[in-house]
Amino acid sequence: MRILTSALCVLLACATSSLAKDATPIKEMLTANDSKGWEGVGRLDIGRSGFCTGALIEANLVLTAAHCLYNPKTLQRIDASRVEFLAGWRNGRASAYRSVRRAVIHPSYVYTGPSGSDAVAFDLALLELSQPIRNGSITPFETSDRPRAGDEVGVVSYARDRHESPSIQEVCHVLGRPMSSLVLSCDVDFGSSGAPIFVINDGKAQIVSVVSAKAEVRGRKVSLGTSLASSLPELRELLKSDDGVRSVQ
Repeated sequence: MRILTSALCVLLACATSSLAKDATPIKEMLTANDSKGWEGVGRLDIGRSGFCTGALIEANLVLTAAHCLYNPKTLQRIDASRVEFLAGWRNGRASAYRSVRRAVIHPSYVYTGPSGSDAVAFDLALLELSQPIRNGSITPFETSDRPRAGDEVGVVSYARDRHESPSIQEVCHVLGRPMSSLVLSCDVDFGSSGAPIFVINDGKAQIVSVVSAKAEVRGRKVSLGTSLASSLPELRELLKSDDGVRSVQ
């Protein structure tokens, strides 16, 4: 999870609406019943100690944030072989375990460090799993267009103080849409990077963004999300062509 610098927050303040709708509190999903329907969200274990959140969007594809694939100390790209997707991780067990075969990030994304002001609009990555997850209880999520300012969204994530089970915030709001990104009232923390931001359409959760960073605007804590509209189709094409892909060495 990145904390954006004050310089970028000035820009966000100019683009953030004055909406101040209430958000629902975060609820930990501690039981199988709590997690039902959300098993496609998982913890991404990175190296020996780091983790992010990711979501299954096809049987063999996980969507997350690009900055999760960089070492914050060296600023170097992390090899895909050091990443593992733990679908539905809860209380020491996952519904499925998969290593990552290849990873692709948006070609316009530049990582500048944990407090850098790199482009949130391109903070997106696709991970190709070593084997597809074909488990009746784990359903890949559909994706949808970027929501409008004022729309209700929600987020399912892992975080520093709740890394052993997923948590859900069922209702938060889109406060603004600067530079093809989203400013949100969703409550996120370290480890929430890459978490799916979703809307509910016809009773189904559809991913509209992923968590990129947290920031503060006019004294108010906010989260920032990456738009999927043009970036996700481009990543799919890059994965097919192998451009920008890091394979297991």
